Amino acid sequence: MEDNKSRRGRPSRELVYQRLEEGIGELRGRMGGLPSPVEAEDIWTSIWYQEAHHSTALEGNTLVIAQVEALLAEGRAVGNKELREYMGVTGYANAAKWVYGQALEPGGWTSEAPLTITEVRYVHELAIGPVWGVAPHPNATAEEKPGSFRRHEIQPFPGGMVPPSWGEVSAAMTDWVDSLVTITADANPIEALAAAHAAFERTHPFLDGNGRTGRLLLNLLLVRLGYPPAIIYTRDRNRYLRALRRADSGDPGPLGELVARSVTDNLYRFVVPAVAGPHRLVPIVALATRTQSVFTLRAAIERGRLKAQKGADGQWRSTRAWVDEYVESKYRRQR
Repeated sequence: MEDNKSRRGRPSRELVYQRLEEGIGELRGRMGGLPSPVEAEDIWTSIWYQEAHHSTALEGNTLVIAQVEALLAEGRAVGNKELREYMGVTGYANAAKWVYGQALEPGGWTSEAPLTITEVRYVHELAIGPVWGVAPHPNATAEEKPGSFRRHEIQPFPGGMVPPSWGEVSAAMTDWVDSLVTITADANPIEALAAAHAAFERTHPFLDGNGRTGRLLLNLLLVRLGYPPAIIYTRDRNRYLRALRRADSGDPGPLGELVARSVTDNLYRFVVPAVAGPHRLVPIVALATRTQSVFTLRAAIERGRLKAQKGADGQWRSTRAWVDEYVESKYRRQR
């Protein structure tokens, strides 16, 4: 029987959810919630680069992260890729930036529901519009432009699941949006969001771009509930697709765990380091850098060279000040 560890030595699903809620609770207690994109531009920009790269790469885009950063930061198309690849990243990045801003400062888009049909269409239009302009879907009719629901039937998914007929899409999407109202009161909102994400993908409301749009809408809902966005990394593509199929069969647990791990990773990788003071104890994953990896920091702790404390949850915690002190002493020894 499993308690705090899974059979592979990883934390159990329940502990993953617990760690996430504890981290979010601490963030809300100290800052009142996520910092806005205006207050913490660096945090959101780092997440923006990663999300635009990985979410488009899941769909076959071949730009590497350095090319994505050059494109988004400087407007430079580095490399010799097809125009549609650059436009695919640009469109997704435009939509993600809108999602981040609207989630925290919704302005005129407010509604009693966490999301509206208008927003669903608009996110798709932002994400898919640029690439559609240079490489539209070959079977699209004039009525299936970005932001418009499909008027084609979709082939069955691997595993046999059949999306609804195109004539049923509008009603299905209205029901989907209405169902989101219950998520805020759910005992496990992350798993409820995972189930909602899978339901959107099952409906496949658009002729193309459903995966990208679905992940953008998932992040819009996450941030509106006070969580950092999720990034499904390309290394997790097969696991993500398997989890979606499990959710199609009525078990959203694996997908919920994948989303929770991603949100927790972004919380401690991007948000916590930016808002925690230099003497605040935080998990060492929040203190890792390109030159001082988690593995390096853990090894330094085990050798007694980095001050740290081990919590009841088994995680090592240190401070930025202690890491700086360790790095300085390391360089002194090397001189």
